[in-house]
Amino acid sequence: MIRFLTAGESHGKALTTIVEGFPSNLKIENEYINFHLKRRQAGYGRGLRMKIETDTAEILSGIRFQKTLGSPISLLIRNRDWENWTEKMTADKKKTAVEKITIPRPGHADLVGVSKYNFDDIRNSIERSSARETAARVAAASIARKFLDEFGISIGSFVESIGGIFPRTNFSKNLYDNNLPKNFSGWDISAKADRSDVRVLDTEHERQIINKIKAAKKKGDTLGGTFFVVATGLPLGLGSFVHYDTKLDAELAHSVMSINAVKAVEIGTGFGCAEKFGSESHDEIVRKGEIISRKTNRAGGIEGGTSTGLPIIVRAAMKPIATLMSPIESVDLKTMKPVDARRERSDFVAVPACAVIAESMVAWSLAKFFLEKFGGDSVEETKDNFRAYTQKLNKRVEKNFKG
Repeated sequence: MIRFLTAGESHGKALTTIVEGFPSNLKIENEYINFHLKRRQAGYGRGLRMKIETDTAEILSGIRFQKTLGSPISLLIRNRDWENWTEKMTADKKKTAVEKITIPRPGHADLVGVSKYNFDDIRNSIERSSARETAARVAAASIARKFLDEFGISIGSFVESIGGIFPRTNFSKNLYDNNLPKNFSGWDISAKADRSDVRVLDTEHERQIINKIKAAKKKGDTLGGTFFVVATGLPLGLGSFVHYDTKLDAELAHSVMSINAVKAVEIGTGFGCAEKFGSESHDEIVRKGEIISRKTNRAGGIEGGTSTGLPIIVRAAMKPIATLMSPIESVDLKTMKPVDARRERSDFVAVPACAVIAESMVAWSLAKFFLEKFGGDSVEETKDNFRAYTQKLNKRVEKNFKG
């Protein structure tokens, strides 16, 4: 089983992550990890922090000559802003007076954090609940992405809407209708989306969204939005209907929902299928040559908690960021009097970045289920197991039912 653990605060010395369980001989280049870290930082509407930090990961262990050893991999991402926060965030004895934060922001973890952990300073809640932690997740999941690449599994994303502005051309319909170009890969979507400052798929849509972001900035407000993550190249049979915790769709929903500010997750047509007849919702089964497949992909590549072999489609909604430059009402916990909520350096929009983080979390979940099924102490062994399974799968189904 693979797992990762992150540590670090938003303005601490660094973020760290330990990744465990990947087989040996997987080629990992530092540039590959840093490429995805850079993608996480991009997007129109990001805050000043992105101008301070240029995230790069240092590989501390688990990789030799650009190949995994099968032992735990540890990665370090330094916070450049630490030098401005040394006295406020030191692990040593406090040497100077530090102002305590006592005004929580609605929509953030400020109030629940101080209540749950018995703090007298909201800064203690802010630092770990910050989305800064997701940089470590992206670094960890880059190992998973590279692993999946070895098996032709590709993951990408695009922003569907920001601030309620949707595109005229609905690309998601092509996903649900299983109407995709030949040899289409999930990364094809990201390659196109990454050319946009807000990671959408057409220029007119981008222009409208940027205008809305500018209006939000002028008001001192923030915006949320929706995005898609698509994974292609998966075999049939990842996950299972046998237990609640072996269902692939449940794992994906948990992974994406764990991202800061994500408030809803759909697999396939999701909530939309609740409004339709069954005949309009389910994917008819057809034979294509020697392969049994489906006409459409409204189920999002998963039936009965198990991958069908069609693209995995995950859609999620991110709420507007909680920090407002024109703040709404709160309470000062020191005086218990009503006040405006506290301002904290933040983004106006982070939906494009959230989509990249969701790619990473989807990659992690898929790699987890992939390794649970195919195992292997080395990449070569995993490939042997995978090859044997995929070569026999279709013939086995046909043989079983013919008797």
